[in-house]
Formats: sequence, structure tokens, C-alpha cells
Amino acid sequence: MQHTISILVENRAGVLSRVAGLFSRRGFNIESLVVGITQDPAVSRITIVTTGDDSSVEQIEKQLHKLPDVLMVKDLKDQYFSRQLILIKVRSDASNRSEIMQIVEVFRAHVVDISLTTATLELTGTDEKIQAILQLLEPYGMIEVVRTGQIAIERGEEHMSFN
Repeated sequence: MQHTISILVENRAGVLSRVAGLFSRRGFNIESLVVGITQDPAVSRITIVTTGDDSSVEQIEKQLHKLPDVLMVKDLKDQYFSRQLILIKVRSDASNRSEIMQIVEVFRAHVVDISLTTATLELTGTDEKIQAILQLLEPYGMIEVVRTGQIAIERGEEHMSFN
């Protein structure tokens, strides 16, 4: 089962290494890892997507709480939003550009660069949406794909707070 774990940590050198090392020591693969500063520059949020059964992930949560500089850990089981950002460089010339632009429009993507032979697209969305556009663009020849990884936030009144 896939789990999205959100971790608030003090924004210090070495914290990410300790968190990732814990996953490695426990034999868990990190499928997605994103780190960014929160509204408080002294605090960062780490969002990790991993797979495992509930009891194993619960053990990882307990171990994370024991790490220095970890302020809060939450397995986002309930209602939450998640998004990824992707940049896709695809082969595009006069013969197929209008078809690619139709795909861009349907997915509400953005063209961030265009040349005589390529188009670079930007898309934000769920993993399913990103997989769908990649599948449609593959026949045109994808040159390069860069993805951020998943970020997530709970719906409604729920929030992570370290105060």
C-alpha cells in the first residue's frame, strides 16, 4: 500500500540525510521525496511517498519521531491534495505541432519553450494526470522528462503544526 508521509523538521544541515537513512536501514524504498521551507524559514517540510503495510509504516513513523530535529510526523491517510510538477521536452515540428498543442490544451499544460524541432511543456497535476499526458506524448518522441515528486497537504481544517 502506498503511503504519503509528511514530516516537519528543523531546517538544519544533515536532517534530510538522517531521515532518508532511516528509510534505507529499514529496507523501504522512497518513491518520491520533496523538501521545502514552510511559512517559517526555520522549519522545512519533507514529503515522502513510500510503499509498505500499515504496521511497517507505523514503525517508521515512531522511529522518525526519535530523530533529532524532527518536529512532527503524519501519514496522510485521510483526505488530502497531492500534486507534482513535470517538464517534458518533446519533438515538435510543423507537421505535428498542432496535435501537440491540442494535448497541451486538454491537460491545461503550458508551453514554456518552443523551437523549430522541440516544445517544452509544463504540467502540474496528480500522478494519474501526469502518466496520462506522458502516454499521449510518447508517440511524438519525448527527449527529456523532469519531475519534482509529490507534495501534499490535508483538506479542510486539518493541518500540521509544530507549536
